[in-house]
Amino acid sequence: MPPASSGASVTHAAALTPSSPPTDPAAPADTRLNPGGPGYRRMSFALFLAGVATFALLYSTQALLPLVSADFGVSASSASWTVSAATGALALFVLPLSALSERFGRRTLMTLSLTVAVVVGLLVPFAPSIGALIALRAVQGAALAGLPASAMAFLAEEVRPKALVAAIGMFVAGNSIGGMSGRIITGWVAQAWGWRVAVGVVGVVAVLCALAFRALLPAPRHFTAGSLNPKALGRTIRSHLSNPLLCRLYAIGALFMTVFGAVYTVIGYRLTEAPFSLPQGIIGSIFLVYLVGTVSSAAAGKLVTRLGRRGALYLAVSTTAGGLLLSLSESLAMVLLGLVLITAGFFAGHAVASSSVSRTATAGRAQASALYQSAYYLGSSAGGTLGAVAFHAGGWAGTVGLGLLAVLGVVSLTVWGSHAARVQEREQRRRGLVAAH
Repeated sequence: MPPASSGASVTHAAALTPSSPPTDPAAPADTRLNPGGPGYRRMSFALFLAGVATFALLYSTQALLPLVSADFGVSASSASWTVSAATGALALFVLPLSALSERFGRRTLMTLSLTVAVVVGLLVPFAPSIGALIALRAVQGAALAGLPASAMAFLAEEVRPKALVAAIGMFVAGNSIGGMSGRIITGWVAQAWGWRVAVGVVGVVAVLCALAFRALLPAPRHFTAGSLNPKALGRTIRSHLSNPLLCRLYAIGALFMTVFGAVYTVIGYRLTEAPFSLPQGIIGSIFLVYLVGTVSSAAAGKLVTRLGRRGALYLAVSTTAGGLLLSLSESLAMVLLGLVLITAGFFAGHAVASSSVSRTATAGRAQASALYQSAYYLGSSAGGTLGAVAFHAGGWAGTVGLGLLAVLGVVSLTVWGSHAARVQEREQRRRGLVAAH
C-alpha cells in the first residue's frame, strides 16, 4: 500500500499559507496541536475517554451472551444480535451523522452522541424481552455512530500531520481499554448479581467518561462549518468510493473486524464448555488481553516508520493468523496466547488502516472516515453473527475457519495494493522518460 497523501483538510486549508523558511519571522505558525504542545494532552485524554465509553457501551453484552441466552431461553445466534444490532446500526448511521458534524461541529456531535448513548445504556438493564434488548442496543449503536468518524475528522483538522497516526492510535487505545474494562466489569458483576446489574454498571462508567470528555476536549480551532447539501455529499462519497486505495482500506478494516467480532462474540460460549468450564468472572477477566491491543495500537506509528504501511499490515495480519491457529488448542494457556496475538494484530492493523484513510482523503475527511467506520462495523456485525453460526455448525474450529478466510482477504488486498503501486510507479517513470525526450 503506497504512502498516502497527508494534505490538509478543506475545512481549514484556506487558513494556512504556504510554508516560509524557518528564518522568516513573518511566517505564520502552524497552530495545530503537536505532542508536547499546549492542549495536546487534554485533547488526547478526552478522546481516549470517548473511546473508552464507546467500546464499553457498544460491546457491553458481548461477554454476557451465555447469561443472556439462559435468561431469555434463546440460542447463541439469537443472543449475538444484542451485539450485532448495535454494531450494524452504528455502521448505518455513521455516514449521515458525519455529515451533520460537517455542519454543526465535531465536538458538538460527539457530545450529543455520547449523551444519548449513555441514557440508553441506563435503560438497557430493564429490557423485558430479547426483542426489546436488541431494539435498545440498536438505538445505542446508532447514537454512538456520531463518535468514531467525527473523532478522526477532529484529529485530522486539529493535529499536525506527523502526529496524526500517534493521535489516532491513542483514540484506538481508548477503544481497547473500553472493550477490556467493560467486559471485565460485566464478568465479575454478573457472576454476583446477574447480567442486568452488570450492564447498568457499564452505563454509569460511561456517564463519568462522557462528563470528563466534554470538560477536557478543547474547542476546535480549525473547523469551518459546511452546508448540508445532499448533492455535494453524494459527490464526496462517490469520489471516495472511486478511489482504489480508500476502497482497499475500507475492505481491510471490515475484514479485520470480522475476525475480531467472530472471536470475541463466541469465545465466552467456548470457555463455558468442557474442557474449560470457566465461571463468568474468570471469562470476563480474560479480556485483560485487550491491554495488548492498547500497546499495539499506540505503537502503530512506530511500526509504520520502520516497516512502511504495507509492512505494518503484513505483520498485523500474520500475528492475527498465528493467534487463530493457536486458539484451536485444548490448552487454556495456548488459547489465551492465541487471543493475545489476535488482539495485538487486530488493533495494530486497525490503527494503520484508519490513519491511512485520514491521510489519504484531502477533502471530505469526515465522510472518508465515516465510510471506513461503516465498513468496519459492518464487519463487526457480520463477524458476530457469522461467527455464532459457524460455532453452532462446526464448533470453535468453524469460527477459526471463518477468521482465517477474512485474514486471507486482508493479505490479498494488501498484495493487490502493492502490485497496483508498482504498476503506477512504472507508469510514472515511463511518462517521465517520454517527457524528457
